Amino acid sequence: MDRRLFLLCPLFFTTLISANENVCFRPELSGNIEMDGLQRYFSPGAELALSCKQGFTPILGPLKIVCAASGKWTKTNLKCIPKRCPYPDILEDGEVYYEDIVYQSVINFTCNEGFILTGASSATCLANGTWSTSVPQCHTVTCGLAPIPPNGMIVYDRRIGGNVTDYGVTGTYKCRPPFALIGEARAECTLSGYWTKTPECRVVTCPPPENIDRGFMSTNDQRDFDFMETVKYGCNGDFVLEGGLEIVCLDDGDWSEKPSCKAPCRVGIERGRILYKGKKIWIADLNPKRVLHKEIVSVYCMDKARKCGFAVSTQCIDGTMKIPECYEEPPGVNYTLWSSSLPSEIQQC
Repeated sequence: MDRRLFLLCPLFFTTLISANENVCFRPELSGNIEMDGLQRYFSPGAELALSCKQGFTPILGPLKIVCAASGKWTKTNLKCIPKRCPYPDILEDGEVYYEDIVYQSVINFTCNEGFILTGASSATCLANGTWSTSVPQCHTVTCGLAPIPPNGMIVYDRRIGGNVTDYGVTGTYKCRPPFALIGEARAECTLSGYWTKTPECRVVTCPPPENIDRGFMSTNDQRDFDFMETVKYGCNGDFVLEGGLEIVCLDDGDWSEKPSCKAPCRVGIERGRILYKGKKIWIADLNPKRVLHKEIVSVYCMDKARKCGFAVSTQCIDGTMKIPECYEEPPGVNYTLWSSSLPSEIQQC
């Protein structure tokens, strides 16, 4: 029968089927099984060829079914399983990630830190059982030699051979005096294949330094000082230098922080014994009657309830020393005639 007539005259064939109810309808197939043609009705004895969709392989069988006189199709155990691709090769200096290696599976490629991927970053298992692309390669990230600023240099942290440096190589920039380094001194070959930003070497000078109160400088030159030049300070008399012994001309054209001279302290007691530098001495024997900045002195107080003495420390801070409140100045007679009864001389708590 002409196929076009079959398609164009559904009413005719519906009447025909009603007259013969044992025809087979086009079967519904699952599991990636397919069949040829568009025919909707089949007479008893008709055979229908089965096949697997692209990317799938048939197992068991048979590969055809027959329309029985009952109007039912014969059974088939045909199954279509996905085609398998071979296991991917090892990616040197990288990793291969996948869950399966069957049709339409995807594998992803990544390189270890310090390496760059050359080739596709993924591959798909095709219908013919091959991968869409071969395994790529991981090449070491490299930079050229670090750029050198005018009047500067770089000192690498390890020996470098040739004109290529590997990722992670580091170095330190330096400038030739009197040039100052402006920017980050440390440099590194990065994952991008380029060095971190190159600093500059500029001429930097500082104005003549100023003296400090109660002190002196190592120079009185009224000139501009070059980057990294230093000036030393000292203090007059019993004044103590607090801070660095010298200042340095910095890369921003300013001097580092200046030190200061701190004043000594008078020990504000007239009668009694003190503990100073690990020794007990009468205040009259302290000559001169002063201690230097940050030095510690202990005076002796009385625990009247327990009838014992105890030492309490105080510190000289830039000319000021506070005597502890527990200290009581002894009367002159007690100090002169009965000094053995003073808190410093009796049993200590």
